[in-house]
Amino acid sequence: MAKERLIYLPLGGAGEVGMNCYVYGYGPEGRERLIVVDLGVTFPDMDTTPGVGLILPDIEWLVERRDRIEAIFFTHAHEDHIGALGHLWESLRAPVHARAFTAGIGRIKLEECGIGPETVTTVSAWPETVRAGPFDVGMLPVSHSIPESSALVIDTPAGRILHTGDFKLDATPVVGDPFDRSLWKEVAASGVRALVCDSTNVLSPNPGRSEASIVREVEDLMSVSKGMVAATTFASNIARLKTLAEAGHKAGRSVVLLGRAMRRMVGAAKAAGVLERFPGVVAPEVAEDIPREHLLLLVTGSQGERRAASAKLSQGRYLGFELKEGDTFLFSSKTIPGNERDVIRIMNRFSERGVEVIGDATDNYHVSGHANRPDLEEMHALVDPEMVIPMHGEHRMLSSHARLAERGGRSAVVATNGAVVDISGSSPEVIERIEVGRTYLDGSVLVDSQAFIVRDRIRMALNGHVYVDVRIGNDGEKVGAWSETRGLAGTGRSGEPLDKVLDRALTRVLVREKQRVLADDEAVDTLVRSAARKTAMAEIGKKPEVTVAIDRDG
Repeated sequence: MAKERLIYLPLGGAGEVGMNCYVYGYGPEGRERLIVVDLGVTFPDMDTTPGVGLILPDIEWLVERRDRIEAIFFTHAHEDHIGALGHLWESLRAPVHARAFTAGIGRIKLEECGIGPETVTTVSAWPETVRAGPFDVGMLPVSHSIPESSALVIDTPAGRILHTGDFKLDATPVVGDPFDRSLWKEVAASGVRALVCDSTNVLSPNPGRSEASIVREVEDLMSVSKGMVAATTFASNIARLKTLAEAGHKAGRSVVLLGRAMRRMVGAAKAAGVLERFPGVVAPEVAEDIPREHLLLLVTGSQGERRAASAKLSQGRYLGFELKEGDTFLFSSKTIPGNERDVIRIMNRFSERGVEVIGDATDNYHVSGHANRPDLEEMHALVDPEMVIPMHGEHRMLSSHARLAERGGRSAVVATNGAVVDISGSSPEVIERIEVGRTYLDGSVLVDSQAFIVRDRIRMALNGHVYVDVRIGNDGEKVGAWSETRGLAGTGRSGEPLDKVLDRALTRVLVREKQRVLADDEAVDTLVRSAARKTAMAEIGKKPEVTVAIDRDG
């Protein structure tokens, strides 16, 4: 009889920040029953993934073992943890479990993709548990920058696992569950085999700050600002939205929510009962009758998203609102690495309008939702696990977290996406590596990242494109080429239109070629591509991408 084992496998979020997806398995080797924790997304950029809507984890390994998946559990409702649910659920078709607020967001995600909301089961906080094959899973409350975040208590025949999800040690989070050290100590008292732990802020040397610590600063800003005030943060940061709205209300300002995500999140939080006493908001059309110095706009687009409310306001009038000289725009958020250019572009646009812009250079108006290095040390000591497995972070973060655990006398391993880790023994061991890529949401379809679609877009963006229509008579004597260029200079070194130069050069090459070559479409394609790139290089100093269409008479 095959030996039973307990395994951990990250498919996203390990070696990167975002796109979280983790798998746990227990059972005989190759026949383990599985649970999935989170199905998140990451976001594209124009440099590396032009035209892509979202980037999702590669779940081919899971799909091949779909009959062994017991359930999917969600730790919280941030996009990098739940954003792929609607797009990937049909491929897995497993029961979904989450706490009320997260479950509500999950149902919205599914309904947007035409899937019924009954797929999601709402689970109460610990000590309630869900039986999923050999696993008993409970939702242990943690504080984070979104309501009802949960660590997972995963009990298995091989011992207890604590999967922290994203967390911070915040006793006064404004909205959501405060971190309860006594509860965590109680859960860990029976022994923890593995602490699978958030690594996002392991490089930050100072203890994390509470969400409540910025309330006074925000109130002071609202009270001294003279004109209209607009503020942006992550739409999911319900506590921050409440802090901003209450500060505005105290300063005599009416609150307006701008942006679909902002309205959706506030509505979901109220429906789940996690957002109470939120100041009343007014509709944009009602706000037109309110003096602008008595308005606070809470807007989407803290990361510079081009179609969000922040970007639209920076370009001029939006839904009847326009920021002018003497107004204030506050970024109550931290810019995610990679988004700096888009955020700075918006800041400069506001500055050109005379708007005072307050960015993230100061921590007065923002605190992180993740545990810093001293907080992680406290978590290790509180839980006292046999082993620590760092998750959710770039490689340098995972590596630093593993060293931190080892200095505390605990075994650890750096397990990036695709690493199958055996956690059955006294220390974690990578026993296999599977191939994992990414999946792109391109328009309305999912595309394998190895399909070269994005590669071709990048090449065309960098090099331009030439379309060549080649016509060949059935006797092989009537030959000619007609070119159409895109994304290239119209005139080259010769001073003539580039397409005309290409037409002559390609026709000349075809006329000189032998009949046996002209009879072979593949040979003609190769010949024309090479000649077109060589001619363009001589004319404009670039080798464009070339598409060849061959039209034969007869």
